[in-house]
Amino acid sequence: MPAPWSMARHALPNVVEGKLIPLAIFLGFLELAGTTCAVLAALAWSLSCIGWRLATGRKVPGLVVLSAIGLGAKTVLAVATGSVVVYFLQPTITTALVGAAFLVSVPLGRPLAERLAHDFCPFDADTADHPHVRAFFVRLSLLWAATSLANACVTLWLLFTQPVATFVVIKSFLGPAAAASAIGVAVLWFRTTARRAGLSVVMTRPVRPRVNSPSEL
Repeated sequence: MPAPWSMARHALPNVVEGKLIPLAIFLGFLELAGTTCAVLAALAWSLSCIGWRLATGRKVPGLVVLSAIGLGAKTVLAVATGSVVVYFLQPTITTALVGAAFLVSVPLGRPLAERLAHDFCPFDADTADHPHVRAFFVRLSLLWAATSLANACVTLWLLFTQPVATFVVIKSFLGPAAAASAIGVAVLWFRTTARRAGLSVVMTRPVRPRVNSPSEL
């Protein structure tokens, strides 16, 4: 596996394209034209990125796909009233749609977990094509689908059965705890899968160019 700095450098453009630029567009249009236009503008950016990459034969980052799904859900609810239920319902629907995207990607033969992993960690071709690694990403996509859908179901139950104050407190811990638990399981699962496949997880170091000594010049 690449060194942590190499992974960060590889992931940064995907994070900027899939998360930071849509956020900046949303905030900019929010002040100028209101919520609906802000969401439409951010969604237009994500869809334009996907369309441009598909038209040019480039790989579509998983972060851009997830961003488009989330912005699509916000666009649908942007015209709703400003009620508390609708306000808290939007991220829950987004979570459910993300879970559905993970689930649907499995029978399509393109597990979303694998695409997201390549956004952050560019595996070499041999590792990416290893049958145990590919099977792991299928199972991981199912894990994230189950986690997201369960999170959405629990959030809906809390939203319609608990007072707003209680809902906000529990929800503040529920999302991060679920994500952290899934990440921890994924890391341990990956190491177990690699060990069973006879693979060793090694962090590579960047190769520095050799500088000739004065006597060699």
